[in-house]
Amino acid sequence: MVNYTDQYDHPWKEAIGLYFPPFLSFFFPHIWEEINWERGYEFLDKELQKIVRNASVGNRQTDKLVKVWRNNGEETWVLIHIEVQSQSQAEFAQRMYLYNTLIFQRYGQPVVSLAILADDQPRWRPQNYSRELWGCRVGLEFPIAKLLDYQTEMASLRTSLNPFAVIVEAHLATQQTRNQFSRRYQEKVRMVKNLYRRGYSREDILELFRLIDWILRLPQDLEVAFEQEIEQFEEETRMSYMTSWERRGREKGIQEGRKEGREEGIQEGIQQGIQEILESRFGEVEESLMNSVKEINEISRLKTLLRQATTVNSLQEFQSLLGS
Repeated sequence: MVNYTDQYDHPWKEAIGLYFPPFLSFFFPHIWEEINWERGYEFLDKELQKIVRNASVGNRQTDKLVKVWRNNGEETWVLIHIEVQSQSQAEFAQRMYLYNTLIFQRYGQPVVSLAILADDQPRWRPQNYSRELWGCRVGLEFPIAKLLDYQTEMASLRTSLNPFAVIVEAHLATQQTRNQFSRRYQEKVRMVKNLYRRGYSREDILELFRLIDWILRLPQDLEVAFEQEIEQFEEETRMSYMTSWERRGREKGIQEGRKEGREEGIQEGIQQGIQEILESRFGEVEESLMNSVKEINEISRLKTLLRQATTVNSLQEFQSLLGS
């Protein structure tokens, strides 16, 4: 049985990193409108981890900290702190308050804390934290987006061109098909076929394909059947976005990553899958680049690189990802 605990964290973190402006326009359009996107934005995730490292309430993999510029002409900037919470947690609101306070203490700039509630408890909706003693009161109110609320908007999710409509649909499908793998298989096939028909660019299709694949996990036998059905669909519709060599390398890496056995063998299988994908797309891969890949021991990081190998535009771009 696949363990689904906290399996949402990494895909959400990567999705926000890839599609930050669409993230805000989908969940918090009033904030999106206030940002000067021409000035760009900057992720400060490493700084965030340093700031909250010693916080007693812990931290999550999906914490994001982004520096943006306001759209009012003033020389000011706002730090947006984002959390995606996939399980209800009693101390969640306290953590939001603590992180907001620590970030403000570090930068001395306005901090906006946002929460995506990705859990399966309809009534759990923390939006504020406060404490009071002897007339002294402190607290924080923060905007939230509850993913369960989008269950009534499935029709619009399936036609929207915002990437996060796809992410939310995949997330809800995962919750609704827990331990119902035949149903999940059908949902995954439907979502991917619909993804190809929406008119996304090749790069977006590959990115969203791998995020769907990451979120809607299947047992190995159904995963193989899924790959075969999508490959046949691509051939019939002439919508092939992944060559047979890329697909073979991807399949090999994923299958090796799912085998039971020594961790070293799992790492080697994924690393070999990465190399085969890069070679099929760009030709010969320098030994120094693959040596850098082989120095990575974290399996979740290797799986991310395996997916990214199918979407990068050059070996140089992939090389830059190794240092991120």
